[in-house]
Amino acid sequence: MGDGHTNRLTRFRLFKGRQRSPSVAVPDQAETPLGETSGIRFIVGFVRRDKIALSGAFGIAIFIVFSVIQGLLELLGGYLRNPSLSYLLLPSDPFTFHFGLELAPPSLANFPVGLLGYDETGRSILSRILYAAPRDALASILIVVSAIVIGMALGISAGYIGGWADEILMRITDAFLAFPLILLAIAMSLILGNGYLVVLITLMAIWWPTYARFFRAQALSLKSRGYVEASRLSGLSSARIILRHIFPNSIDPIVAIATLDFGNVILTYSTLAFLGIGVTVGVPEWGSMAAQGLSYAPRVWWYALFPAIAIMAVVVCFSLLGDRIQDMVGGRISY
Repeated sequence: MGDGHTNRLTRFRLFKGRQRSPSVAVPDQAETPLGETSGIRFIVGFVRRDKIALSGAFGIAIFIVFSVIQGLLELLGGYLRNPSLSYLLLPSDPFTFHFGLELAPPSLANFPVGLLGYDETGRSILSRILYAAPRDALASILIVVSAIVIGMALGISAGYIGGWADEILMRITDAFLAFPLILLAIAMSLILGNGYLVVLITLMAIWWPTYARFFRAQALSLKSRGYVEASRLSGLSSARIILRHIFPNSIDPIVAIATLDFGNVILTYSTLAFLGIGVTVGVPEWGSMAAQGLSYAPRVWWYALFPAIAIMAVVVCFSLLGDRIQDMVGGRISY
């Protein structure tokens, strides 16, 4: 859970995506055509036919759709100064104290509010888990997207340009990879302060190195291909070559890597919240809820268990989908 950089970098090296190449390299139109066995449309078709991938995608869809709607309701409720709007999809107000139900076990008596039990102040654990979902979803999307953008810019520049640019950018990347990701996040949080926004900025600043390594390897592999040479001889600029050939040929493997990485981000973010980093006092977070529940374990087993199950369920869904896409891209399974 702690050394995220090492595990993710190892996974990046396990496979190389199948590359798309044109049937005819024409200097004037040296575009790389999208084949029938690659690209986003093929991946979507594969997921629809593969039961394991489809089950993971179904769980992810529920998580994302609910998080988006719930997040919009929370924003709307704050903008209109009407907190009740934030709780329309929840069994109850996650901040309401139910006196007499402090640390009450899961029960169907007050369904669905008490389905997962109550915390030490009588607040519904189910409502608090659901209320925290948009924050985890937003963190995973922003961090992975920013890592892809930063990693692509630095990695492709290093691999395609080469020379001193490659040397400088890769040494910077190695410096980030030399330290465990969790320790870097903790150190930067201590410097910048605590809070949700600080943790987002911190993880966005340190999550890109493995993507930079991946895109550099792709650029080194592709820049000597015939259709890239033809494009260069035809007078296309480096920027257009990168956008037409290098990046499109990296889509298949990066989809698999990014899908797995969404789960890694949620796990890392929850770990930091478990340690009390990035937690806003009074606002529910899956990791911090699990940490608070441990102080009452094992007698009050439900307090820590259900937030941990929420984390595990989301991470497993991303892993199921990402692993199957990775197997397909790497040629270990075919459809």
